[in-house]
Amino acid sequence: MKKYILSIITLVTIFLSLFAKEVITVKGSDTMVILAQRWAEVYMKKNKNVVIQVTGGGSGTGISALINGTTDICNSSRPMKKEEKIKLKEKYGSPGIEIKVAVDGLSIYVNEKNPINELSVEQVRDIYTGKINNWKEVGGPDAKIIRYSRENNSGTYVYFKDEVLLGADFHPSTQNLPGTAAVVNAVSKDKNGIGYGGAAYGKGIKELKIKKDSNSPAYAPTIENIRKGLYPISRFLYMYTRTKPEGEVKKFIDWVLSEEGQKVVSQVGYFPIR
Repeated sequence: MKKYILSIITLVTIFLSLFAKEVITVKGSDTMVILAQRWAEVYMKKNKNVVIQVTGGGSGTGISALINGTTDICNSSRPMKKEEKIKLKEKYGSPGIEIKVAVDGLSIYVNEKNPINELSVEQVRDIYTGKINNWKEVGGPDAKIIRYSRENNSGTYVYFKDEVLLGADFHPSTQNLPGTAAVVNAVSKDKNGIGYGGAAYGKGIKELKIKKDSNSPAYAPTIENIRKGLYPISRFLYMYTRTKPEGEVKKFIDWVLSEEGQKVVSQVGYFPIR
């Protein structure tokens, strides 16, 4: 009887192992959530033995999870900071592995009823730092500008502050929202609003053409303009792992970088790296 029970247990173990699924956790950038979810859906259809769990929370949240060992892959819309790499190195003997997976033209959003069609990078900076407070100062209506931004754990926030504001502080009236979708929603309902975020989220609002400076032509955040280096606010989107990817994680990342995976990037509204 005992031998019979052991045989049953062995058979059940083998049966369960056949149907066991490899779970990959992906956490981080809200900018990349739509893209990451789509990658996961397509990949899981082709690889029935893999479950990919995607959550957002912001690039900073994803990087913290990577350091704490609670996610396999971190999505980030900004490069990791030096101090973050040091923490990884101290815990895992590696400063992390950086993989560029897509390109984003960081868009400046205004309401569809706003007559403004273009701004220079300097004008965007002056709006968000409070030097410009009325739309009439940039050729628009006589109306107070309402500023919307991401929260400070967002990689998009960090990139915008570093690259557009050149490290300056946001004006105190700026309203910080938890995700790019929330920024888009706010601007779509506010005729005097302005926001920023990933190109893939630009639905129901107007994406402005941007000039590098006052003497330059204005360009929209299209793939052609980004590839040619004409659109002045573009960035890479990243995946990070603690150490060199192995096993199913490596297979998934290799697929993301493949022609099929990069096709998904275009379908979602971002731009492939190749």
